[in-house]
Amino acid sequence: MILLAMIFLACGCAGPISVERLDHATLHQELTRNVLSARTLSDQTRNVLRQWDLEALFYERPEYAISELHAAFAEGRGQANELFALAEMSFVQAAEHDNRPYYLASALYAYAFLFPGSAGQPPDPYDPRLRLASDLYNRGLTSGLATDEGTEITIRSAIYQLPLGQLDISFDPRDLAWGGRQLTGFFPVAELEIHGLNNRYRQSGIGAPLAAGTAQAYLTTGFQVAPRVKTPVTALLRVDDPWRQLGSGTVHGQLELYAASDAGSVLIDHRQVPLEIEYTASLAYMLSGVPAWELEYVGFLRGNLLDRNVPSRLVALEPYRSGRIPVVFVHGTASSPVRWAEMLNDLRSGPRIRDYYQFWFFAYETGNPVPYSALLLREALQNAIAALDPDGTDPSLHEMVVIGHSQGGLLAKMAAIDTGDRFWNAAFKKPPEELDVSPESREMLKSALFIKPFPSVKRLIFIATPHGGSYVAGDRISHYIASLVRLPGNILKATSEVGTLGIETSVLAGQAGFGSIYGMTPGSLLVQMLARTPIAQGVKAHSIIAVRGDGPVETGDDGVVDYRSAHIEGAESEYVVRSGHSTQSDPHTIEEVRRILLLHLAESCVRSGICGAMPNRLALVAGKPR
Repeated sequence: MILLAMIFLACGCAGPISVERLDHATLHQELTRNVLSARTLSDQTRNVLRQWDLEALFYERPEYAISELHAAFAEGRGQANELFALAEMSFVQAAEHDNRPYYLASALYAYAFLFPGSAGQPPDPYDPRLRLASDLYNRGLTSGLATDEGTEITIRSAIYQLPLGQLDISFDPRDLAWGGRQLTGFFPVAELEIHGLNNRYRQSGIGAPLAAGTAQAYLTTGFQVAPRVKTPVTALLRVDDPWRQLGSGTVHGQLELYAASDAGSVLIDHRQVPLEIEYTASLAYMLSGVPAWELEYVGFLRGNLLDRNVPSRLVALEPYRSGRIPVVFVHGTASSPVRWAEMLNDLRSGPRIRDYYQFWFFAYETGNPVPYSALLLREALQNAIAALDPDGTDPSLHEMVVIGHSQGGLLAKMAAIDTGDRFWNAAFKKPPEELDVSPESREMLKSALFIKPFPSVKRLIFIATPHGGSYVAGDRISHYIASLVRLPGNILKATSEVGTLGIETSVLAGQAGFGSIYGMTPGSLLVQMLARTPIAQGVKAHSIIAVRGDGPVETGDDGVVDYRSAHIEGAESEYVVRSGHSTQSDPHTIEEVRRILLLHLAESCVRSGICGAMPNRLALVAGKPR
């Protein structure tokens, strides 16, 4: 008896329940583990399985456990907790066996948990299952609608088998229309790992985030969406009265498609729900595999690489949207629009800029004479405005911002100056009508040298721009490379004719070459004339100047352009960034561009009234250069 009493006392000292303090990291892992983060069921789902005495069955025969719990829900014996458990259990089964029916079932259970309609209350925003259910829906839908090859998503009306019934999906083909183009080739991008872009931006919400290609429905002169564009879209499967339908054996759903440029949220159960959008992944997917270096150097050496008969040298990643201010990016020498990717990615991350601006890209052969390329830019802008707003009803188009890097900054300036006859008189000693050249050459020379500001341009941003020339352009190696440039036929004809005029008629007659490198050589006629020509009244300009190292700014350079060349008088602001010449991707450069765009938006809102009550708040955000 004494021994038995001692045993009872010992057992009483150590009860069956105990606690243990965990560190923060371990605690977080325990609280957040689920089928997506740790390939195991969440605590909430395991609770449901134990309550229904299905835990052992699930680990032995998961399809039977899912069937029993589904039957209980269909009979009205289950609620939101059971729906969430079914969503997670189905996803486990789908992932282990790559099973389309279970992926779709997981998406449907998750949707019913999130949007019960009149059958119940939506989950509390503090319930961690809300975000997990959204992810199960998004990923279940993505995998459930995947093609047999698994590389793309099927967007069409179809009937799919479910583990316990069938899913009848209807789709309206009109959802494929996108600004005169047709959306096609839907690629899932949420799972992509991105290289080459520093920041990844996504909007968390509901739906399968995809990148869609496009097919051109018709061509318009003056402005085009880039032919190989991949735009972010979201596929949403909407199910009315999901609790009732899940118990009926056949679920009817409406598949909807939303382009990110058109919608950022959707109305479900009388509330606005954000769509899941992968901005950066779609951009990276579009640019993946683009032979940028090859295109850039061929574009420098071959002056006719881009045929002048193409609809436009001005392209965008989205269709034109009335009410959005154009930002035109102009790249530099031996470069391409691809080099703006980092800046574009960061600028579009915020709704103020994303919702009030549209981004256009000008492409040109960078070895051609600067005045000729600047002429093409002005023509492209003029053609775009004429094509997009022939009646002049969109004031935002006339609040245009042009951002130029390096040589592109010179082209930008030549879109906002009035030269009168100064450029012509500096190059020729006779008026145009007395010049002994062909009519075609005369007209091209007149268009390139008699420059009027393009009235829609209201602000310029110069980035590492050689207003006083580039010291690299002046060395013998650069001139040798410039001699390899093959100018297009019309320029060759004009320069040949000018070369025969004699020095008494033209100072250009004895010039060694006419390509961009010669024009950007310090002391060249072009550099001198541009430096003396002020920016047109009513156009504001900002300078972002790159200087390497931490030495004195005034004697510094970026490896291509020195500070004294990039500095211009009369700029609204000047910001020096410690960077090399290719500073478009530097975060300080990008933030200064963001500041200027917010400032421009605030001022444009006052002038044109396109922003409603936004100007005061935008002005506060814009601030001053750092």
